[in-house]
Amino acid sequence: MDTKKIHPVAVNFAAPFRMSGSITQAAVICTISWILWKYFRQVVIKSPLDNIPGPPTGSFLYGNLRQILNKDGWDFVQHLTDTYPEVARLSGPLGHRMLYVFDPTALHTIVVKEQYVFEEAKWFIKFNRLRFGPGLLATVGDHHRRQRKMLNPVFSINHMRHMIPIFDDIGNKLQKAIEDRVSASTEPVELDMLAWMSRTALELIGQAGLGYSFDPLVADSMDEFAGAVKSFGPTLVSINHLRRLLPYLPDIGTPAFREKLVDLFPNESVRRTKALSDIMYRRSVEIYREKVRALELGDEAVTKQVGEGKDIMSILLRANMAAADEDKLPQNELIAQISTFIFAAMDTTSNALAMTLLLLGDHPAVQEKLRKEILEACDGDSDESGRLDYDRLVNLPYLDAVCRETLRLHSPVTHVFRETVKDAVVPLSQPIRGVDGQMVHELVIPKDTTIVIGILSANRNKAVWGEDAMEWKPERWLAPLPESVTDAKVPGVYSNLMTFMGGGRACIGFKFSQLEMKIVICVLLSKFTLAPSGKKITWNLSNVRFPTVVGSTKASMPMKIGRYRPSESPVNKQSGLTAANVGG
Repeated sequence: MDTKKIHPVAVNFAAPFRMSGSITQAAVICTISWILWKYFRQVVIKSPLDNIPGPPTGSFLYGNLRQILNKDGWDFVQHLTDTYPEVARLSGPLGHRMLYVFDPTALHTIVVKEQYVFEEAKWFIKFNRLRFGPGLLATVGDHHRRQRKMLNPVFSINHMRHMIPIFDDIGNKLQKAIEDRVSASTEPVELDMLAWMSRTALELIGQAGLGYSFDPLVADSMDEFAGAVKSFGPTLVSINHLRRLLPYLPDIGTPAFREKLVDLFPNESVRRTKALSDIMYRRSVEIYREKVRALELGDEAVTKQVGEGKDIMSILLRANMAAADEDKLPQNELIAQISTFIFAAMDTTSNALAMTLLLLGDHPAVQEKLRKEILEACDGDSDESGRLDYDRLVNLPYLDAVCRETLRLHSPVTHVFRETVKDAVVPLSQPIRGVDGQMVHELVIPKDTTIVIGILSANRNKAVWGEDAMEWKPERWLAPLPESVTDAKVPGVYSNLMTFMGGGRACIGFKFSQLEMKIVICVLLSKFTLAPSGKKITWNLSNVRFPTVVGSTKASMPMKIGRYRPSESPVNKQSGLTAANVGG
């Protein structure tokens, strides 16, 4: 074409498009270059972490990540605990360096002293924002601190004291539900105790936390919402690796467009995760609107609701209304707290309860000793209604020991991830020998390093807990703890353990969880005997560990439940399940 024949206006008109195309190409090239540099600079630049001993790389594509996230990865976690001196270098995907840490001094720096240098992993925050909204598990920095400041008072011991009547009422419903299912039989009946613990935990957080009843514990099937929450953890197992891609995916288009993309995503577990999140969100909005409507109508309407306005959500909403403008939480954050409360409180506590029941079934002597303590306390120290008050309940020594020991040896959450937002130096409790043979007294950790906090390893650390650290021994809590435990100064908020973490991101509801566990155990042991079903149970490593019957993928934990008859003692009965094959 003869350019001389093109009108000058046309030339001028086309020029911006050529320039725009060049700018777009340059922007794309710069963006890709930045992503490649950010992701691969750890691989090409020599790092002080190279001198830290660690296991062989699993594969270049996944590194050791697949081993530590595998549902059967207990042996690898135990290998890290037994083989390395409280810190180990791991390989991440595509050659990234990671650090596995359970040294108490290092943990204090990471989760308390410099907690804002070691922030939650970006993929974790982004994924939680997608599934819950901007709640406590999906915020960082000042945003997180502001939310926690508003929430802290409602999880105080003072408030927990007022929860006893609600907890006791739900416990009685659980007791009657199980009694209805075993009373017709002279022999113990097989029941899925994981399902019952899940339903009970949901109703407890529902009534005491949200002033809302999900499940009267009458029917044989759980509420749709309970089923969604319970299915969430097992569903996540198959997409653990995909979740880590989230920080690298752009937020293109509108939320509706992105939602449509997820619906079309060629992975059933991704689509299932979205469907479960949608169920939780819809119910959260429903609960929020009911609470706000009652508050607007006044005290009379509030007291007619479940919980009579003493639930955590009602108190939070009233506090939010009275707060200064700069401290108020917006509506979307309040709604997000509902899903966050339910998921965090239901799955962890119900699975911890299930593990406790399984261990009691496997140790009939412990079960009988604990039952004796509970029955004696109920006979001598209960109020006119027959229930124990808060102080007596939380201080039953053997009940407390059983709960602590289970949460030590079988923490529901095995590990959590952090990322360094800048270069950091972390001291160690004891020097370690580096790959070069020299002693290493502190860890020099570059920016953007992934830290794996070994919760389970810290709780099972023989250097802290002694050579019997792998044994379930409630009696260890009935005597003063060894100096090795007290001197270690493990930075957890609970019992020298990392189970509920520590610092500004410690589990805000750990007192609620403890109260829940103790009441449910008291309710069950006062009326029923617990024994293994004879089916082998395995525990799956996940965001929150969960049990399945060997050969099945469905979360469940069948046990034999019988009516307790004081003349019969299960101490001499032999169980077919040992602590070793409980798994994890």
